[in-house]
Amino acid sequence: MNARSFFIKSTTGLSLLLGAAACQSNSSSSATEAAGGAPQLTAGTWRGALSAQGQEIPFLFDVAQENGKTTVTLRNGEERLKLNEITSAGDSTTIRLGVFDAALVVRADGEGKLKGAWVKYDGKEPYRVPFTAEKGATGLVDEPSSPETFASFDGTWRVTFKDEEGKTYPAVGVFKQDGYKVTGTFLTTTGDYRYLDGYASGRTLSLSTFDGSHGFLFTGTTDTAGTGDNYLKKPATHIKGDFYSGKSGHETWTAVKDPNAKLPNANTLTGMKPGQRRLDFKFPSIYEGGSISPTDPKYKGKVVVVQILGSWCPNCMDETNFLAPWYEKNKGRGVEIIGLGFERTPDQALASQKLLKMKQRMNVGYDLAVAGMADKDSASKSLPQLAQVLAFPTTIFLDKKGEVRKIHTGFSGPGTGKYYEQEIAEFNQTIDQLLKE
Repeated sequence: MNARSFFIKSTTGLSLLLGAAACQSNSSSSATEAAGGAPQLTAGTWRGALSAQGQEIPFLFDVAQENGKTTVTLRNGEERLKLNEITSAGDSTTIRLGVFDAALVVRADGEGKLKGAWVKYDGKEPYRVPFTAEKGATGLVDEPSSPETFASFDGTWRVTFKDEEGKTYPAVGVFKQDGYKVTGTFLTTTGDYRYLDGYASGRTLSLSTFDGSHGFLFTGTTDTAGTGDNYLKKPATHIKGDFYSGKSGHETWTAVKDPNAKLPNANTLTGMKPGQRRLDFKFPSIYEGGSISPTDPKYKGKVVVVQILGSWCPNCMDETNFLAPWYEKNKGRGVEIIGLGFERTPDQALASQKLLKMKQRMNVGYDLAVAGMADKDSASKSLPQLAQVLAFPTTIFLDKKGEVRKIHTGFSGPGTGKYYEQEIAEFNQTIDQLLKE
């Protein structure tokens, strides 16, 4: 089977009647067995696939047994996302997807096969995407029989995305190619599309990722012509493609090879309203009865980082994965962090619960508050001193006097390589400068 036919294999006809099983996650039965003892999650590497918009969004995951318990680890390029909340009810198994309010709900579909759905519980409408998996994968696709018959996508690209309404936004594509295998990401002004994994086949590029909150597929075709090793003699210079996001999101994209491609400065995209120099807020803490304000005695005379985030946001989780251990190492220097959570529920208690789960799973030692709904307009209204909130996350730096000195839109996560290293270096430089004042 060639790479392309393997990639677009049909997954229609899947059962979606799995919601009831997902709600019965307190069953004590083993996650490795279904009714009658039929095996489900057996140890090994599996190839999973989400079926959406007539496309297949593939990803790899590993199943293992640790101390008698089943774990599932999602694989996206170099990233490994370990999942250990796995329960069974009847013939279905529910795999909770980390800090996100979502799960894979599956049942056996023959030996070494699964079928089911990716279910998101925090949407305004029911959200289910068909899912299948097969054990024994060695990669997202079979290795092509003619290794030279693919184009080279390696390098940096100047990208423009266009949504269904015709609105465009800039991006930078960064791809690394080893033979037919390709990894990389897209950086945008509001964050990056995280770890993408895929392959080149002929003139076609396919990249995908599944992190529990998002299932992305990027496909593109180059202007490269020729056969055999002519593909490698003439690297691609233009790409035209499609971007599929989960159940219904679709955009198109074009790219031009450009080693100097850059995004607008993330520190200039938003700012304070005229005449404003401080943030003035008081939000309820995730702990009942408490509240958090930058004017609290705890923060007086300290450098304070305000993180605008949501537990549903993978880019926010990338930033939190950096900030949590950073805070533990640096809090003794006179610096604090306040996380303002904007969640997908108006229920304060439920929002607090989601943020508390994030805090516990990610060992977050800094303060977290419930600030509003997961919407940029809502965030802007909650923080009226800001000109606008363009992205989750947004990071605001306050000096020792409590004045806003810098606002950074988005976050370039570890999937962006050197851009992540630059992000961290700039963060540390800003903190060092403010602490010296």
